[in-house]
Amino acid sequence: MSNFSTNITLQAGKKIYFASDFHLGVRNSQKREQKICDFLEQISQDAQIIFLLGDIFDFWFEYKHAIPKGFIRFQAKLVEILDRNIPVVFFTGNHDMWLFDYFTKELGIPIFRKPIEISINEKTFLIGHGDGLGPGDTKYKILKKIFANRLCQWLFRQIHPDWGIALAQFWSKHSRLQSEKKGAEKFLGDDEWLWIYCKEQETLKHRDFYIFGHRHLPLFLPVGENARYVNTGEWIYHHTYATFDGENVELLAWQKAEKWQNVMI
Repeated sequence: MSNFSTNITLQAGKKIYFASDFHLGVRNSQKREQKICDFLEQISQDAQIIFLLGDIFDFWFEYKHAIPKGFIRFQAKLVEILDRNIPVVFFTGNHDMWLFDYFTKELGIPIFRKPIEISINEKTFLIGHGDGLGPGDTKYKILKKIFANRLCQWLFRQIHPDWGIALAQFWSKHSRLQSEKKGAEKFLGDDEWLWIYCKEQETLKHRDFYIFGHRHLPLFLPVGENARYVNTGEWIYHHTYATFDGENVELLAWQKAEKWQNVMI
């Protein structure tokens, strides 16, 4: 089992990495999977912990004796990283909320389903995927409760994997296309609901950084005077991720000279 702790002391020369929304299984997935593996190999040179903040898979469901095929390179790379004693921490997203205990039992990777608070070198973070947080999106919040219901999960498990996985992949693709059609991946300004959520949380308790995925937008925005909201973007178009070196968080694009600071897309 991973030795992950929510109270972290960063070692000299090490960094914490945050990435999300790889969406493995969609749009040139094999080519992107190799790119992600190359990225993980590179950051493992100075990573102390790697946080994967949800929607790592475009769809995932664990049957009793079956999991979705594919993603072998990615899983093998995780094994290599773990064998170097670098913890990897998973959060479920709206596309892979049916991650159960396979990664925990087989690899020792802890799985979180809600945002958690961590402390790194006395800096405080609230981190998670970000789905279902903030105002609005009532339809999805209802669907999430249905999908998280154990009876619904059991009923889905009764469908043969060939049919169940095909059906879920169709739904996942349809959901994403509908979101893109509605312009859900455009910056909403003051109506950016995850930003609103962070501001609301800051009034209740101060954190230095709020780091989420889900929105598919690389964002680095102020939360009051002393906090920042960072969205790690995605790996279909932006290939972005965040790092923390013990003092500062940076939002970067892999293999590009781009850095996002106080960005409003």
